Amino acid sequence: MLMRTFAWGLALSTVLVCAPGAMAKPAKAPAQAAAFPKPLAEEPIPSVATLPATWPAGWVLVHDFNFNSIVDGRIAVVDTTDSVRPLKGQVRAAQFANMLVSSANREIYTAETFYTRLTRGERTDAITVWDMATLQPKGEIVLPGGKRQQSVTYPHLFQFTNGGQWALIANFTPAQSVSVVDLAGRKVLNEIDLPGCAQIYPTGPRGFSSLCADGSLLSVTLDEQGKAGRSVTVEKVQDIDRQPLFGTPAMVGRTAWFVSFHGLVQGFDLSGEVARPLPGAFSVGTAEGGEPEWRPGGWQVINADAAGRLYVLMSRYGKEGSHKDGGTEVWVVDPAAKARVARIALQGQSIAIAVTREAQPRLIAAQATGQIDVYDTASGAFLRSLGHAGGTNPIVITVP
Repeated sequence: MLMRTFAWGLALSTVLVCAPGAMAKPAKAPAQAAAFPKPLAEEPIPSVATLPATWPAGWVLVHDFNFNSIVDGRIAVVDTTDSVRPLKGQVRAAQFANMLVSSANREIYTAETFYTRLTRGERTDAITVWDMATLQPKGEIVLPGGKRQQSVTYPHLFQFTNGGQWALIANFTPAQSVSVVDLAGRKVLNEIDLPGCAQIYPTGPRGFSSLCADGSLLSVTLDEQGKAGRSVTVEKVQDIDRQPLFGTPAMVGRTAWFVSFHGLVQGFDLSGEVARPLPGAFSVGTAEGGEPEWRPGGWQVINADAAGRLYVLMSRYGKEGSHKDGGTEVWVVDPAAKARVARIALQGQSIAIAVTREAQPRLIAAQATGQIDVYDTASGAFLRSLGHAGGTNPIVITVP
């Protein structure tokens, strides 16, 4: 007699298969009830948990773009120290959304787009305000004109300024502009034209900078009403043809560290009203085994720890057009010494990286398969996998 047991959800079935000519033996009598543990108590329905007032340093937000159903993107709250139950909650992030988080305000903001018939009908753009403890919506700010930029998520299409009181959001019609939003007042203040320039890098106490198609950079200072008070163009900050920069930098204080498609690191001081390129751009280094050469690659390719070290996602298969393919190593760079100080081998091809703000920082990497992995930044050792806690297509990792 051959016995096989199959489990699916709450269903449990037993299949008995008897060999030809054999007689099935009678089943054993069930054990006495006393031999079994006390049944579990009934659980109240619904059962809703609340997150701690202050999130632990090992928690991150992972943006699941959800390519198979873009109208149903989401932001996952993930505990990178817990390999058993890493997913702590989710909020919706619909239709090419962007996300910001404010620990000071205890709020998460998602810039989203909706249609009255899901994929068609009247369009509404809005910033949804979520409570960080309950993950419930607590308000929204409707954005007029149906012009919010809809593209695969870039962190610098939605940024804070004015001490976190305002948000800046990118528009694309295809004319480019930036809307200034008062988060506390729940209203749009102004819109600023941005011809030929893209991305939003908070600059000075109240303003932003953008990279432009001709290789220049534009810095805009805002007045108290959110209007453009002053704009300055800084010429030739990047070589678009030979050393184009990835649009998402690593932030160390008010210094933005960009890396180019070929591995050149360039810093910008964003503390003043006008962005200032730092002198002395440098290379992340080289290594053997390139096919044909090592280059940065992925979607979120550079990040930084609290000590100011830079982490760059690298691919051995670097070539023209490989800049979004992801990488299999992370190279750790000291910008003060302008030198690579470590290499961390990854478990698989990864497309996004971030570094936690724990006492012993951890490197978090999202594989192209959707798997989230955790590494020790000191030794480079692989610590644990969190499975698909970040959803189907984790594309951006945010450390609050």
